[in-house]
Amino acid sequence: MKRYLVMLCLVLNACSGLPPAIKEPPLYDISYTEAVQKTANYKNAPVRWGGTIVDVENEQNFSLVQVLYYPLDSDGEPKTDKQYSGRFVFKSQEFLDPAVYSKDAKITVAGILIGDLERTVGKKVLSLPLISATTIYLWPVYEYDSRYDGFGYGYGYNPYYGGYPYYWGNYYWPSATPFMGPAFRRVR
Repeated sequence: MKRYLVMLCLVLNACSGLPPAIKEPPLYDISYTEAVQKTANYKNAPVRWGGTIVDVENEQNFSLVQVLYYPLDSDGEPKTDKQYSGRFVFKSQEFLDPAVYSKDAKITVAGILIGDLERTVGKKVLSLPLISATTIYLWPVYEYDSRYDGFGYGYGYNPYYGGYPYYWGNYYWPSATPFMGPAFRRVR
């Protein structure tokens, strides 16, 4: 029972760290395809879109970020395993460092649709929706760390539980909580 309570707390804590503008869509959520077809009709409408970063352009007083659009899941995270629908650009009044906001990083943006912007992709000129960003969320990247592999059959020694052998199913876990072993670490 204690393990389930710990797991529930971890899940609730993970969801609570998101900004409300990213976690919850606007009251009337305009889809990307609607906005591309009739950008002028949806001018000044709130949107919440996401995807992967294609390019960052820093001007003197603002930054423009071009994003490859992907649909969002219920928490606002881009589903990069789905088909992308196109591109959009968001404008931020802050300096966005290209080293942090790097190519292929997952991002979700909430803001106001203010029009469109022409960009050249290869030799084709595209008219992309432009968002004035109010909230920007760069999704963290986790990497597998094989030093903490710890899987194996049988019993093992765990000092966190008083030194007696610790057994979890058919696997030995080297960490104190079997659900949150240190095998994944946050890179960004």
